[in-house]
Amino acid sequence: MAVVPAAAQALAVLRYLGAQAEPVAAAAISRDLALPRSTAYHLLDTLVRAGFVVHVAEERRYALGVAAYELASGYGRQTSLQRLARMPLAALVDQAGQNAHLAIMHGRDVIYVIEERATGRPPLITDVGVRLPAQLTASGRAMLALLPGAQVRALYAEPGGFVLRNERGPRSLAALRQLLAETRRRGFATEDGEVTPEFASVAVAATDRAGYPVASVAVTFPGAEVGPAERERLAAQVARTAADLSRRLGSAPRP
Repeated sequence: MAVVPAAAQALAVLRYLGAQAEPVAAAAISRDLALPRSTAYHLLDTLVRAGFVVHVAEERRYALGVAAYELASGYGRQTSLQRLARMPLAALVDQAGQNAHLAIMHGRDVIYVIEERATGRPPLITDVGVRLPAQLTASGRAMLALLPGAQVRALYAEPGGFVLRNERGPRSLAALRQLLAETRRRGFATEDGEVTPEFASVAVAATDRAGYPVASVAVTFPGAEVGPAERERLAAQVARTAADLSRRLGSAPRP
């Protein structure tokens, strides 16, 4: 079935706005989505009239509207991300013998929405509802690595965006880009002592049917107990779980 270009462009605008930390100018939307400026304005006007986008007139910027929230709420009532991910995550814990969690992006932070604890393993800082700087966590890095470069640049346009916990982690956009490039090359994200001393994590993002990273599956373990070979094994298990969740979200298999 043929794709309707206008519909695809409107959805791209909504996805773009949903990934921003604050309202965005029409010129930025046009530039980052490679849309003619007139097309961007027509799409925004249509979405504003339908309530999916709101125009912040005093700032000359656009943000998601109430209708987008209502749509998301309907999805949450029918088939929530947590419902889709709970069983795959529990199976991952059984296989790995380590604590696992599911996180989503919110601005420059990740929010943990599921934590599955392995028997005998201590509780972690990544409890449900906890927010952490995305660039420090394996979960955040896995999702950031799949975002368009323009979105990453917009999220970290200011130096103050690089919050540290243990004086470790990327401190600039250049350092973060290098880290994300390595994540894409390797196929999974890592973090070692940057969130909690002596603990490390591996993570892989789960994507929707558009290939957008909507969540991240991760396993956390005591760094001194798990060597490189075992970390590779854990990463492979995490990748299979993320692929399973992606299929549940309607995503096509990725190489």
